[in-house]
Amino acid sequence: MPGPGLKDATAIVGIGQTPFARHLPEDERTLACRAVLAALDDAGIDPGEVDALASYTMEETDEVELAKALGLGDLTFFGKVGYGGGGSCATVAHLAAAITAGQATVGVAWRSRKRGSGPRPWTSTTAQLPTPAQWTRPFGLLRPADEIAVLARRYMHEYGATRDHLFNVALACRNRANQNPAAIMYDRPLTREMYMTSRWISEPLCLYDNCLETDGALACVVVSRERARDCRHRPVLVHAAAQGLPAQHHGMVNYWNDDPLSGPSWAAARHLWKHADLTPEDVDVAQIYDAFTALIPLSLEGYGFCGRGEGGAFTEGGALETGGRLPLNTGGGGLSEAYVHGFNLINEGVKQLRGTSTAQVPGAATCLVTAGEGVPTSALLLTN
Repeated sequence: MPGPGLKDATAIVGIGQTPFARHLPEDERTLACRAVLAALDDAGIDPGEVDALASYTMEETDEVELAKALGLGDLTFFGKVGYGGGGSCATVAHLAAAITAGQATVGVAWRSRKRGSGPRPWTSTTAQLPTPAQWTRPFGLLRPADEIAVLARRYMHEYGATRDHLFNVALACRNRANQNPAAIMYDRPLTREMYMTSRWISEPLCLYDNCLETDGALACVVVSRERARDCRHRPVLVHAAAQGLPAQHHGMVNYWNDDPLSGPSWAAARHLWKHADLTPEDVDVAQIYDAFTALIPLSLEGYGFCGRGEGGAFTEGGALETGGRLPLNTGGGGLSEAYVHGFNLINEGVKQLRGTSTAQVPGAATCLVTAGEGVPTSALLLTN
């Protein structure tokens, strides 16, 4: 990743999204086009000015299809980031780096997905398993939920975290979704009794510890800080960005490391704070990747909001709620707004710093956005 030259050099100036639902009739390419057009309109930028694209390796809509359908200009930078939810923030970081280096002027990052009505990626038995899966799936760890359940159980055993701590995470996300009309769980409150009596998905993870399965698409537009002054909304600066793939990492179970609970967030965080003028104490609001509730305590520790083993206790006393120590996933996150590989967390971070969130944190000026913990990951530190 780039060095200090990236600091505050670029800004997110447009965001867009489709509706979210368990099933949407449009195909993924159509959803992608709708999200990108909405983001460009939000920025006040014509599609013909776009010369850079970034998305995920798991994105089914490729650059050629998108560029033709939307009438984009000549592309001088395009790239994709691997590892599913770990790639979300990196798409913005790669565009920021390209623009800062003079390789492009207007970049669009996007993710379109039909996970709600489409196939589950782990269900195919005809394709050869990737190397990490060869060491887990034959022994019953078939889904990401199973692998994270192993980490969650170890975390609970070593540090005394409880299901109440995981409930605190689920509740904070649901409470924010209940304020967000675009969230799938907008009109569905969550209680402790509902949580504690729900069915197991993979012990110790119950139904409400798992993210939603969603159809939908999101996009954002990145330009230079100078160009951002001419756009429609207050620019949200990319103050710092990082990716993290720690030595000897091995997928979500991470059991080749000396400490499986010290995951990719630790590597990303070291780089992020190294190139930032801010510290965790300066973060007003956080959008932390929440495919599973157990990832939040691990990420709180990795990004330096508390010490090792203190992530569970950090959630107590309404710490993650509006007005708490660290308001979390203010649109509802992957647990309660929509699960589109974490891209909604980026857009929600922009909304917070614009002052337009449905669960606005008063005076929010800094927002941490993270990608998936448990896989090679990425993070953004946004400011206004």
